[in-house]
Amino acid sequence: MKLTHTPFTLTVFLLTLMLHISSFSQSKKQQELEERRRELTREIQQIGVLLFEGKKEQKSVLSVVEDLDFKIKVRKNLISITNQQANLLTREINSNQTQISKLRLRLKSLKDDYAKMVVKSYKSRADQSKLMFLLSSTNFQQAYKRLQYIKQYADYQKLQAALIKEETIQMQQLNIELVKQKKNKQKLIEENRTAKSILDQERAQQNVLIADIKNNLSKFTTQLKAKQRESNKIDKEIRKIIQAAIAASNKKAGKSSKSKVFSLTPEQKILAANFTSNKGKLPWPVTNGVVKLRYGNNPSPIDRSLTIKSNGVRIATNKGAEVRAVFEGVVQGIMTPKNGNNTIMVRHGNYITVYKNLSKFYVQKGDKVKTKQVIGEVITNKASGETILSFGIYKDSATQNPSQWIYRL
Repeated sequence: MKLTHTPFTLTVFLLTLMLHISSFSQSKKQQELEERRRELTREIQQIGVLLFEGKKEQKSVLSVVEDLDFKIKVRKNLISITNQQANLLTREINSNQTQISKLRLRLKSLKDDYAKMVVKSYKSRADQSKLMFLLSSTNFQQAYKRLQYIKQYADYQKLQAALIKEETIQMQQLNIELVKQKKNKQKLIEENRTAKSILDQERAQQNVLIADIKNNLSKFTTQLKAKQRESNKIDKEIRKIIQAAIAASNKKAGKSSKSKVFSLTPEQKILAANFTSNKGKLPWPVTNGVVKLRYGNNPSPIDRSLTIKSNGVRIATNKGAEVRAVFEGVVQGIMTPKNGNNTIMVRHGNYITVYKNLSKFYVQKGDKVKTKQVIGEVITNKASGETILSFGIYKDSATQNPSQWIYRL
């Protein structure tokens, strides 16, 4: 019988690697889901504070339905994420149970082998037996091989004992992890049960309001269309200002005024490149808020045949919230239309960031601003009590999705 010797540390490493490598990807996914679940939980708390606390009496039915629709979507996302976590935990629990079963079989086999070796060792325990085993060799080479065999056998016994100890520890750790996972899963199930109950209440509340709206649907549809026309009008004015700036930059550079992109100086090219390199990392234009309306076409919760087009995002924030420039640049223009939807535009090379719904300005056209510099204050709607910042990003005269530029927007 020839025994091969494997160093104990290497064996332990391989065992540990085998135990953990299969669950690594699942654990990483679980961490990502937990982070997202916490984000959504915080967002729901913010929605409650920013959109609902102390504002119900002031809001129109239209605003309440829109806000409830927004809150319901976020809560549904939370329930979906929590379900994914629970399902992943189920798979991890099953995997751990399978691993424990395999470890038990492996441990039994190791113990059986070790018991046989102990018995065999006991029977040939006398030093005289070992000596006679060596002396009975026919030549020096055979004696050397027998000596090596005795040494390997002793090392193998030690290794088996160490493996039994290590695998026992591994099984104990897996059992502890299993208990923890089962508790976490139960906690998630209870949280989801509560979330679903709240969701049902919110849906019931929304259905009551929508039923009331349907009796006067034409009236509310007219209001929605009027709000969209007002938003389109402001966006049209913003685009005019940007196009005029593009024409001026090309004229100054001696290029055709019909060009639809900015003609940049070397300094402006550097600024634009820096702005681009920070895509996805730009700070929020307010320190606290939730995105109430996202970029692009959004179906109306009142009349599903209507689409709300948004060239940026609408962020609900605190009363008196300060507005910050998301990047260094130059104030390109300030708009003060009659409807009070005051707007600041900041240029960053061939990019323009737009901040609408302001009550105060702290900068003037031509001013240089720094990243996170306070440039104004968001207006609070007296009728609804809401404080909403409309924020947009343009590259030349083309709109961009702010969610791709602002960090975790």
